[in-house]
Amino acid sequence: MPTVLLIDDNPAVRTALEVLLSLQGLGVVEASNPDEGLHLLAQADVDLVIQDMNFRREATSGQEGIELFHRIRKLTPDVPIILLTAWTHLETAVDLVKAGAADYLSKPWDDARLLTTVRNLLQLRSAILEKQALARSRREVRDGLKERFDLRGVIYDSDAMHELLVTATQVAPAEVPVLITGPNGAGKEVLADIIQANSACADGPFIKVNVGALPGELMESELFGAEAGAYTGAAKTRQGRFEAADGGTLFLDEIGNLSMAGQAKLLRVLQTGEFERLGSSVTRRVRVRVLSATNADLRTAIREGRFREDLFYRLNVIELKVPPLAARRDDIVPLARHFLEPGFVLDESAAKALRSYPWPGNIRELRNVIRRACLLAPDRVIRIAVLGLPEHAAEARVVEREPDRQDIEQALERSSGIVARAARDLGLSRQALYRRMEKLGIREKSG
Repeated sequence: MPTVLLIDDNPAVRTALEVLLSLQGLGVVEASNPDEGLHLLAQADVDLVIQDMNFRREATSGQEGIELFHRIRKLTPDVPIILLTAWTHLETAVDLVKAGAADYLSKPWDDARLLTTVRNLLQLRSAILEKQALARSRREVRDGLKERFDLRGVIYDSDAMHELLVTATQVAPAEVPVLITGPNGAGKEVLADIIQANSACADGPFIKVNVGALPGELMESELFGAEAGAYTGAAKTRQGRFEAADGGTLFLDEIGNLSMAGQAKLLRVLQTGEFERLGSSVTRRVRVRVLSATNADLRTAIREGRFREDLFYRLNVIELKVPPLAARRDDIVPLARHFLEPGFVLDESAAKALRSYPWPGNIRELRNVIRRACLLAPDRVIRIAVLGLPEHAAEARVVEREPDRQDIEQALERSSGIVARAARDLGLSRQALYRRMEKLGIREKSG
């Protein structure tokens, strides 16, 4: 049951409020002066405070109420505060709302409005506390993952990336081939590093080769080696990548660009573990865990006759799909801050712009944007102007678009449920934020 703390030196006011709130099923604790109120706040589990602004009838400045407000905010910054005032001029109350008060009501108050305000604030606080508990739970789970596995320092905060890493660490100990798919620059090679680091052969060699960049005439010698004299320029025997990776892991990047001839040779070694060096009739055997990656749609390539179906199923015992950065927006700002040069900070407006931009180049593009911004920022503060995003697309979206559900929920979480502060963060009036929340169904309209 939510609990409301009433702080007012007028017994009649406290009684009226206590009856009104108790009839709504709310717990109520009462204090007749600021010191008693602060004592109760420190002792009780309070969800909302309603405080008077004038505790000395002969005074007009409300200084005691102002001081009480600031002491409550310092003691419990996440508890919403409703101000009660009998003043004709409400400038001070408005200033306190700007400083973080949830709302203010004039005496004599309207019961319906007061109850609506209380319900809304308690609903928002409950939702925020639930979200914070869920976030703490997620952080604990993620911290546990980082403690149990070597994640190679990967930076992430999104659920999508967490789920991918959970799967990757689950399959890492097995020696089955893994196919990593996803767009360029999204982190496929990093995921391969994580799988290898947590595999049974983590202490063995880890050989990486971009097979798509190998000319057809060199592919065989690169992968399987060559004897001296096997081809023009082969002055000495050379070991291939499969031999070098024996007892460890071989990462074949851009596997979708491998020639059909190269695919046939790769299929054999995956099936049998056997191969011959170019120019040799000696069959060699290796034990290699193969990871591969591609940004191509191999299923389409199979239908078009550009990729062998039997090789696809050899490589694709487990498929891990790395989502594009645009599909994991919670990772954008943490990654951007990670890429900052020491001593640089990211302005809040720039952070919003980064979150809004679609990032067709994924993490690679983000890293380059931040590096460039660090070179151009005159005062070590990264603002929108130095990001250099195309046609100021991100800036326009930040300034012109209405905040969506995620924007509002994050602003409310940052402001501990204080609507006035969340509204300032979003560049809205308090009334506009309430209207937007109602439109999105973030709270139910109470009458």
